[in-house]
Amino acid sequence: MYDPTQGKGILPQDDAARYHKKDFWSKENLNFSQPHVRHEKTAQIVNRLAKGRECTLLDVGCGPAALMRLLPSNIQYYGIDIAIPNPAPNLIEADLLETPVRFGDKHFDIITALGVFEYVGNLQSQKFYEIAQLLNEGGRFIVSYWNFGHRNTTISKAFSNVQSLDDFRRALTRYFNIDRSYPVSHNWKHEWPGRELNKAINMHVNMNIPFIGPILAVEYFFVCSPLETGRA
Repeated sequence: MYDPTQGKGILPQDDAARYHKKDFWSKENLNFSQPHVRHEKTAQIVNRLAKGRECTLLDVGCGPAALMRLLPSNIQYYGIDIAIPNPAPNLIEADLLETPVRFGDKHFDIITALGVFEYVGNLQSQKFYEIAQLLNEGGRFIVSYWNFGHRNTTISKAFSNVQSLDDFRRALTRYFNIDRSYPVSHNWKHEWPGRELNKAINMHVNMNIPFIGPILAVEYFFVCSPLETGRA
């Protein structure tokens, strides 16, 4: 696994990525039924990108679709996840380690993947490619990734794709231009902000802070546009 003192990541075998299936995520997703800082800050980004225009959005690894409840009516929301607790026409249940990322024949103005790529094992590059194919011209991809370089790094037993942020960034640039990246939130203990004051402060910190960010950021956002080479 990734050693933050060495700055190197080793991807587990593909079998490890396939271990946690629907029975695991049906229970795990219940922990994310209520929107939290990551969802709220994503909604801010989406609204800035949409500028009030009608837009389509695909939420990859949507879980219980908590993000949908934060978006205005001009955003047409679709979601994919291995375990959908409340089925709906705009939600598809699919194992993204077994099937391509797609929602019928639809393409999207915005695609989000929040807390997803820590779990994709050796399929990271393939999933980047599939997502790039689904973006409309001028579309944006918003992806989050855990900061394994934190001073108090925590690595879940469910993670199957553990690497440094620099490695993740380099992998993204094979298929996307990274238009902007910055921490989702900062916390000394590498946890989501629990106290309201800490949460309120983090909701308005949308910049990279030298030295502080790399060691205290819980995870990072990357706001990307597709490379032409990432398209079919």
